[in-house]
Amino acid sequence: MKILMVCLGNICRSPLAEGIMKAKAKKYNLDIEVDSAGTAAYHVGELPDPRSMEIAARYGIDISDQRARKFRAEDFDRFDKIYAMDGYNFSDIAALSRNGKDLEKLQMILDTTHPGQNKSVPDPYYGGKDGFNHVFKLLDDACEVIAKNISNHK
Repeated sequence: MKILMVCLGNICRSPLAEGIMKAKAKKYNLDIEVDSAGTAAYHVGELPDPRSMEIAARYGIDISDQRARKFRAEDFDRFDKIYAMDGYNFSDIAALSRNGKDLEKLQMILDTTHPGQNKSVPDPYYGGKDGFNHVFKLLDDACEVIAKNISNHK
């Protein structure tokens, strides 16, 4: 199973989701690959936002080896599941899909914890540290559901 987490710039939400999902994979002994990307190229090659690295580290997760990259249509071929952080990201990813098979891989990440509600993970970039903590908790809950679902289907 290969999972891709996607947000706008790939420096705040999706790096956290990638790090959290990798930690869940270890916790549940899952054989999965996890990566992240952004729908925009603003930060390609950059480290995650320092506030994302700080909140991840607070929970024992090191995301300092990640570098931002832009989502590409070829990612539909590489990944089994693609999780979008918000509706804008979802629409941008869907616009690059080539067929129904591509679209079947795409899901809003918070649909795992709030099925069918299309809730967005808020972008904490322009907010304070509390926003990053809130985002971490939302993503931790979502990744827990994803990990348990994968574990139950082993």
